[in-house]
Amino acid sequence: MKYLAVITLSVFVFFTSCKTDTKTQNSADNTSENSTAEPSMASDEETSIVEKIAHANGMDNWSTIEELKFTFNVDREGNPHFERSWIWKPKTNEVTALSAEDTLTYNRNETDMDSMVYKTNGNFVNDKFWLMAPINIMWDENSITTEHTKDAEAPISKKPMQKLTVTYGQEGGYTPGDAYDLYFGDDFMVQEWVFRKGNQAEPSMTTTWEDYTDKGGLKISQMHKNEEGNFKLYFTGVEVTTK
Repeated sequence: MKYLAVITLSVFVFFTSCKTDTKTQNSADNTSENSTAEPSMASDEETSIVEKIAHANGMDNWSTIEELKFTFNVDREGNPHFERSWIWKPKTNEVTALSAEDTLTYNRNETDMDSMVYKTNGNFVNDKFWLMAPINIMWDENSITTEHTKDAEAPISKKPMQKLTVTYGQEGGYTPGDAYDLYFGDDFMVQEWVFRKGNQAEPSMTTTWEDYTDKGGLKISQMHKNEEGNFKLYFTGVEVTTK
């Protein structure tokens, strides 16, 4: 069985950054990625900014998701188009990685992954995080620290927005210690973000969050672009099967 091609361009180094693995649970509602439990509905005073962002992006519908298909695409000036496709069944945590050369199916609940599956799962963790970071961050709530700024200037549009800084712990995940600055409006929908590798002060990558679509109750941003427009990370073939 051939292993899916791994991108070695320096811009992709952060793509498998810091996210925790499958069994991380939300401290507020105890809902994990593959849980079928209904999320709890706290009062507005009790609901954290992390929860508000997650619920705005469809967290309340997660328990109905049976299967999620998507293709992760990257176009970068001077480099060939790159893509990889996935089929994920959250309730069983079965993942299928699809490429032109081969197909690999594995279960993320397995505790003893061989090196090929481990690397493939790292790619999946990254791509899934880009697809639905607002919900992933809620799942990772036990592994992060957050700081909420009510009045901030978005880095690309320069518009006034709220900012949530999310910093991952130094242990666990594929590359721990990374930080994200999420910029959003009063509707709690992310419009821009900054990735800072290793929680460094300078941005490693800044992109938009745009072209939202509703898939099975999940709000998916299908397009992410940098300010210059010479880098695009986007999703195609997004399909959601619900029960």
